[in-house]
Amino acid sequence: MGHQCATTTLTRTITVAAGVYAPGHLGELTRHVPFDLVDAVLAETGRVQQRLRMLPSRVGVYLLLAMGLYEHVGLAGIWSKLVAGLGALNLATPSARALRKLRARVGAAPLRVLLDTLAVPLAPPSTPGVFYRCWRTVAVDGCLSLKVADAAANRAWLGKIEYRMACAGYPSPMLMALVETGTRGLLGAVFGPASLGEIAYANQLLPRLDTSMLLLADRAFDAGAFLNAVAARGAQLLIRIRSLRRPPVLAVLPDGSYLSVIDGLKVRILEATLTATTAQGTPVSDRYRLVTTLLDHRRDPAPALLGLYHERWEIESAYYALRHTLLRARVLRSHDPDGLDQELWALLCTYQILRMAMTEATDSQPGTDPDRASFTITLETARDQLTNAAAITGPGPEDTITNAILARLLPARRPRTSTRKVKSPISRYHARRAGDPRPDTSIPLTSIDILIHPPHTTAPPPTRPPRGWSSTTPAPPARANLPAPTGRLHRILELLRAHPHRAWPRHDIATHLAETNTHSLRTQLCYWARTGIITKTTAGHYTLNDQQTALTAA
Repeated sequence: MGHQCATTTLTRTITVAAGVYAPGHLGELTRHVPFDLVDAVLAETGRVQQRLRMLPSRVGVYLLLAMGLYEHVGLAGIWSKLVAGLGALNLATPSARALRKLRARVGAAPLRVLLDTLAVPLAPPSTPGVFYRCWRTVAVDGCLSLKVADAAANRAWLGKIEYRMACAGYPSPMLMALVETGTRGLLGAVFGPASLGEIAYANQLLPRLDTSMLLLADRAFDAGAFLNAVAARGAQLLIRIRSLRRPPVLAVLPDGSYLSVIDGLKVRILEATLTATTAQGTPVSDRYRLVTTLLDHRRDPAPALLGLYHERWEIESAYYALRHTLLRARVLRSHDPDGLDQELWALLCTYQILRMAMTEATDSQPGTDPDRASFTITLETARDQLTNAAAITGPGPEDTITNAILARLLPARRPRTSTRKVKSPISRYHARRAGDPRPDTSIPLTSIDILIHPPHTTAPPPTRPPRGWSSTTPAPPARANLPAPTGRLHRILELLRAHPHRAWPRHDIATHLAETNTHSLRTQLCYWARTGIITKTTAGHYTLNDQQTALTAA
């Protein structure tokens, strides 16, 4: 039985910065943000300490970066993790007040300059999924789901977003990022009050574009001035545009796309319906309208560009990793704009450092798509290596983070679909649209079919009422050639035709049709009244318009 009680003594060597600089590290992640880089940004921003005491500025920068790894831990707890593996040095323990003063002394400028330095393309052209032909695919989009402390100073700076049904509980900054879709690494980021709008922040990121990039974006960025600004940088673009646009058709190409011009910019427009069939046999379709500066249909056929546009959603995965995996959906800790500015830059730096580690790991195994690296595994392994103070000044006997990522690669991307819905009563995605065929949970797809539409085969857009129109002014004329009503509209017209001279209250319509989604019903009734399909007599009351009444009488 003696062999069962045998013990083994393990020893390891830790190499750290000397003296009071020792707590300044991120464990194995330190090699992505080394000491000389931190010293350089501190010198550039004039934030180097005047006198060397217990808490030098370099240590403050690493403390701020560690805040992103431990968003749920206070400053004193983060300090204990930085020194957990350095017990033999007998380092002094600063008070929470001293750590707060260190934050104030360092400020936000070094973190902003540090992100500008780190926010570069991470993967070489040989990495799968990073390039389309000779262009690196990048995406731009805004994020309003970060929450900050509901303090008076934060409210004065950011305000609160007013939704359709309520006001947000916490202030939210508008975060605008330019992301490399293949690795989800940052190429630039800005943030501020949401009142400025997405285009204003996106314009600040335009200097980050160059001739090697292909920009993907959604319909919020289809303004002609923005398209021209992207083209002026030499970058290509593939952006979804609104259906209300009616650009001229200059030439129809063999693949069904056509050449046009938007605010003087020569573009090519693709219109198509994408129909995905789920594993349950249910078809799910959506109509897309894309504009691109790639004008040659032979080199860039329409189906290839429509498939490429799906890469735009990688920026949503980047935001998910930032706000849910890294932050655990917590409210940011800072109670004033200066502290919040600093905390957000530090959080973005920490996110970028983790992406750098993930890309390095997948690049070490040629042919591995960066999508297969797990952000959660990288984060948890990095936290362990920080408390162990492992491989601070260089690679250890083995690259622990790389090995952990490669040992548990995610499966290859599977085509799936689900409803865009969140469990939040004030979200615009709270209520599903009537007749939405998409499933509540993610479900595999068995096929995706693309139908290219020739130009101008869609029905003309609804005529909007003139500014100032209300229920007390004459309704706009009914649209000619109305399509045959189906679904909810058909049932509502049948109800109104049964009593053509009655003004139906909205709640009576909902009761007769057994409608439970009253918010959606109200929105649709207002829309049909504005477009002339029905008539709104007074607030919340509807009846047939003259054209529908004539049809009923006939």
